[in-house]
Amino acid sequence: MAKGRSTIADIAREVGVSVPTVSKVLNGRLDVAEATRARVEAALARHDYRKPVSTRSPSSPRLLDLVFHEAENLWAQEIIKGVERVCGPARVGVVLSELGGSHRPPQQWIDDVMARRPLGVLLVLSELDDTQRHQLESRSIPYAVVDTQGEPTPGVPAVGSNNWNGGLVATRHLIGLGHRRIAVITGPGDVLCSRARVDGYRSAHDGVGLLRDPQLVRWGSFDAESGYVHARALLELPERPTAIFAGSDYQALGVMRAARELGLRIPEDLSVVGYDNLPITEWLNPPITTVNQPLREMAALATEMLLTLASGGRPASTQIELLTELVPRASTAPPPPG
Repeated sequence: MAKGRSTIADIAREVGVSVPTVSKVLNGRLDVAEATRARVEAALARHDYRKPVSTRSPSSPRLLDLVFHEAENLWAQEIIKGVERVCGPARVGVVLSELGGSHRPPQQWIDDVMARRPLGVLLVLSELDDTQRHQLESRSIPYAVVDTQGEPTPGVPAVGSNNWNGGLVATRHLIGLGHRRIAVITGPGDVLCSRARVDGYRSAHDGVGLLRDPQLVRWGSFDAESGYVHARALLELPERPTAIFAGSDYQALGVMRAARELGLRIPEDLSVVGYDNLPITEWLNPPITTVNQPLREMAALATEMLLTLASGGRPASTQIELLTELVPRASTAPPPPG
C-alpha cells in the first residue's frame, strides 16, 4: 500500500478496530481507551495519514491555541498582545494554555486541542515530541514556535530574536564603561536563548582579550527570585563583580534588590543590565539599561504565519530572527574607582 494513501478503513483493518473508532481518534474524542488510541496513532504515523483541511466545519469557532511554559508575568503579556494584534482584526479567538513551567505539553492537552480543532497552535518557549507533532499534522493543524526552547525543528515555522547579539551588545556596553569583572545571570542551561546570551557575553570578553572568570557565570531561571539568589552569592564574593548582566528584566529586579540589601548603590557601586525591555523597566528607580527583544513583533509574525498556513497559503519565510539592540538607561555607569 502506498505510503500516505491509506484510508480510515485501511487503518481500522490494520489495527483491528472499527472505522468510527479511528474517526474518534482523528477528531480528538476522549471516549477511546488509551491503549487503543496509542495503536491507532501508531498506525496513522506509519501510513503518514493526514486528515484533509476541508473536513473542518465552516461553522466551527475560529480559534488559535497559544501555549506558554509559564504565563504569569509581564513577558507573557507582551507575547499575548502581539498575538492579539493579529487575531483581533482577523476575528480569531485565542485559547491560552500554561504548562506550569514544563516545556512540553501533556497528552491531555493534545487531546483537548484535537477536540476543539483550532486554526493553529502557537508554542512559546515550548516544543512537541514526534508523536504530538504527527497528531497535529495528521489533522492538518499547523503550528509554529516563538522563542524556541531548543534547536529549531526542521520545517517548523519559528520566530525568535538574535540572543547572541543581545548578550554581545550588553557586555560590550559594560566593557566600554570600564568594567572588567562582569557577571552574567541567565536562564536554564538547556534553553537555547540562555546559552546564546552567555555565548554573546563570552564573545564580548574574547573580542577585547579580557579574561573570563567562570564563577561569574550563573545559570538559573528567568524570574526575579533567581536573579536575587545568584546576585547575593555574586556580591558576597571576596572580589565581587562591578556589573551584572541579567538574562531577563525580572532577573534584573532581583539583582537590584540584592544590591540594595547589601548597601550597594545602582549604578554608583554596581551596574545592572536587563533583557527584554519590558515597559516597566523605564519607570523604575533608576530606569534599567536593557536589551530590547521585540516580543510583540515576534508573536505577531508567528501568528501571521499560522493564519497563512491555516488558509492553505505558504508564508514568505518560516524561520525569522529579529534584531536585538541595547537600550541604555541610568542603571549603568563606569565602575567605582579602585
